Amino acid sequence: MKKIVSFFGDQSEIFCELNRRAEEYAASLGMEYRWVPQLPFSQETVIRELQNADAGIIDIEPYGEPIFSQVKDSTKLLVRFGVGFDKVDLKAASRNGIAIARTTGANTTGVAEMALTLMLACKRRINTYQARTKSGKWQKDIGHEIIGGTVGIIGYGSIGRRLARLLGGFDCRILAYDPFPKKEVMDADGVELVTLEELFRQADAISIHVPYTKETHHMVNRETLGMMKSTAVIVNTARGNIIDEEALYEALKEGQIAGAGVDVFAQEPLPADSPLLTLENAVLTPHVSSQTVESLWNIYKMAIDISADFFAGKGSPHILNPDYAEGKEN
Repeated sequence: MKKIVSFFGDQSEIFCELNRRAEEYAASLGMEYRWVPQLPFSQETVIRELQNADAGIIDIEPYGEPIFSQVKDSTKLLVRFGVGFDKVDLKAASRNGIAIARTTGANTTGVAEMALTLMLACKRRINTYQARTKSGKWQKDIGHEIIGGTVGIIGYGSIGRRLARLLGGFDCRILAYDPFPKKEVMDADGVELVTLEELFRQADAISIHVPYTKETHHMVNRETLGMMKSTAVIVNTARGNIIDEEALYEALKEGQIAGAGVDVFAQEPLPADSPLLTLENAVLTPHVSSQTVESLWNIYKMAIDISADFFAGKGSPHILNPDYAEGKEN
């Protein structure tokens, strides 16, 4: 019987229930499932557990040679709980014969819904109103509607496309930029393919849905923020370093843009002295876009399904380093 060890989640009632379901589901597929929550993360514990497991379900912490070299004789598959894999050394995984997969699409609805929520919160100045109401100030400002506006989506993959569909009832003009565009998909969705500059200049709200890579590092910076309308807002539920946080702070503080909704940060947890925390026009959340019961269960189930297919010898489009079996770098 193949063994899976999962490191994701805390010991709250919800995660206990989700992992109980995961254990039962894995058993129905003939696999043993063990949950070892990592809060805080312990590399020593991870290595020890993986040395007694065939597969692991991992979170956002760094995984590289120091771990892979110690577990390669036992663990043959690691599945990222989510889609981002910027902290996983794929070359090192391939050298050690370990396949790396991710649960693409499992949290699509949860993240897209959160992006829309942050957009609405920023446009309607919810953060400002809440702070004032709690402090006893009955002071009103004027916000903006998304309905009838222009929304820009950076990265038109599964989440970007789902967001476009959620916006279907808002009578928006939807622009999209993607470095590898599928124009036929965008045409079918009624979405306009534009350049990044056109998107920044024309959109009333922008949502980021690209992976974090060398090419997307600080894609949102002083220059691109300077292109935005003063009434526009930007939302990031992808990865923190896609936005230059210093430039974002300056743009928000000076009123260069109207607001930002940020769920991911360059450093997590967000430091208590981050200047972003001082801003009324920044809606900040602690990397929770996929944290719905529905999305979490979809991810658990998909991770287990990927593992079952892998050990059954079936191919998977979710494996990120298909040359792992050759024991060499990409």
